[in-house]
Amino acid sequence: MKQTRASACFKLLLVEDDIVVCQAIAKMLAVEFPAAEIYTAENGQQGLELFRKHRPEIVITDINMPIMNGFEMAKQLKALLPDISFIVITGYSDKRHLNDFNSIGFYTYIIKPVDLDKLFNLVEQCYTERIRASNLPPND
Repeated sequence: MKQTRASACFKLLLVEDDIVVCQAIAKMLAVEFPAAEIYTAENGQQGLELFRKHRPEIVITDINMPIMNGFEMAKQLKALLPDISFIVITGYSDKRHLNDFNSIGFYTYIIKPVDLDKLFNLVEQCYTERIRASNLPPND
C-alpha cells in the first residue's frame, strides 16, 4: 500500500532561529503531515535537547543560529543516531557550509526563502527512503 502524506507517521524536528518562520513552517508541515509528530527549536542546543527526548527520524535545520549552529548540532545528533536524516535550510551565502554537512552526511538542502511545496516533497521523499531502507512496512 502506498503511503500518503496524510498517513505518514514519523517524528520531525525543525530547528530555526527565526521564531515566526519556524512557527509558520511547523504549522504548514502539521497540515501536510497530520500523522507526524513535529517538534520545534530555536537553536542547536534546544534541538539537541529535543532530539534526546523525542528521537525524531528527520531533522530540518538552519545552519546559522545562536548558541549552537546547525552543523555543530548535526555532528552531535549523528553521534547519537548515525542514520538520522537531515534536510538543511540555507541562504545562498551559506552554501559553503554544505561541504561541512556533506562530511557527516545529510539528505538534501533547500535554499531560503523556503518553497513549502518543495520542502513537503523533500520530507515525503526522505520518509519514503527511510522506510525503504529499513525494510519495515510503513505505519498506517
